[in-house]
Parts: sequence; structure tokens; C-alpha cells
Amino acid sequence: MEERKERPARRNNDRRRQEDDGLIKKLIQVNRVSKTVKGGRNMRFAALVVVGDGKGSVGYGMGKSKEVPDAIEKANAQAKRNMKKVALSETSIPHTVLGTFGRGSVLMMPAAEGTGVIAGGPVRAVMEAAGVKDVRTKSHGTSNPINCVKAAVYGLYELKSPEEIAAARGKSVDELK
Repeated sequence: MEERKERPARRNNDRRRQEDDGLIKKLIQVNRVSKTVKGGRNMRFAALVVVGDGKGSVGYGMGKSKEVPDAIEKANAQAKRNMKKVALSETSIPHTVLGTFGRGSVLMMPAAEGTGVIAGGPVRAVMEAAGVKDVRTKSHGTSNPINCVKAAVYGLYELKSPEEIAAARGKSVDELK
């Protein structure tokens, strides 16, 4: 009789038991998408995720797979790769900024300490992941979560700290005030 070979443990279990890397991961949307082929419809899942460290770095990612957990995992990995540093001033943003993507735009305005995050669903998740605690936002154009997230993230990437503005003008921060 032949001896049975021992199968190695499945990699899937290892992926689910990832170490905590200290990042804030927010699942925005899981969407079922289908592709019609000769044999019928191929169903897959697309996930949109925002990842941030709560200290001024934020990124978004999208992943697609036949299973929901795999799609979320792919989106998380892409979001980590796309993380960029954002200029913050204490608990808010340094100045008003308009982030746009496609037909969607998100207006972000600084707020006094204690105001909280005044934002709709997808934009709120972006702000919380970035570590912005006091901000007022208004979405214009589209309510599509993908476009709202991209507009909010691109708007945050455009923020400049007072030090960066002063350096660009060749002045000191005190001269700007």
C-alpha cells in the first residue's frame, strides 16, 4: 500500500491571521460585479478600502476576487502601497481645499477643535483614517462612493502646511500671518 503524503497547511489561514500593523482599515463598499461570457455570468466581488495610520497618512485601494475576504485583502494591500503623507494642523486641516475626481467634488474646510468630523459616509471614513478629528465637508456632484473617496483623498494630498507655503514664497511663517 502507498503511503499518503502529508499536505501542507493552506495558505489562506495564514493570510487571515495577519499581525496587527497599527493601521486603521475602513471598508467602504463591497460590490458584486458580473461579466457575461459564453457559459453564463461570472460573478465576482469588488471591495473599496481606505487605510490610514491616524497620524496624517492615508491611501485607498480597490480589489476584485471571487470571494469577498480575498477582495478585501487585495484592496487593503493596494491601499497600503498607495499611502501618502497629508499635511495636518493639530486636529484639523490647515486650509480649505476642494478635491475633485470625475464629476464628484468634496469641499473640505478646517473646523475649530471639538467640532468633530462633519462628513458623509465615504468621506467620513477617509477623514477618520487620516487622523483628521475636526473638519467640515460637503460632497457635490456624485454620490458614488468610489468617486467620493478618490475626490477626498486627492483633496487631502493637495493640502500644504504653512511651512511649505512659506518656503515656496521665500518667507518665514511669521511673515505670512
